[in-house]
Amino acid sequence: MNLMIRHIRRLVILVVGITVLLIGIAMIVLPGPAVVVIPLGLSILAAEFAWAKRWLDRVKDIAAKKTGVGTAKRTDPGKIDGPPASPLDDRRAS
Repeated sequence: MNLMIRHIRRLVILVVGITVLLIGIAMIVLPGPAVVVIPLGLSILAAEFAWAKRWLDRVKDIAAKKTGVGTAKRTDPGKIDGPPASPLDDRRAS
């Protein structure tokens, strides 16, 4: 019974994910937010399928390169760069 439920869940995720993905692809030429719907469809599919996770990661990487979001180097959160904003902020140096 447990195996049957797992297969049904996988089938439902496949059908819903593919449907949302195809709607998103159609929105490339039709009016609609394709840039939102396509990653949403991939996210649904990625819950169950490794290939969809790889595609979603690839889409995220492309979006990060295009927008510049998420490409900055991370710094030490305890390190404060630059001069203090005001003389009162000088207390952080002590």
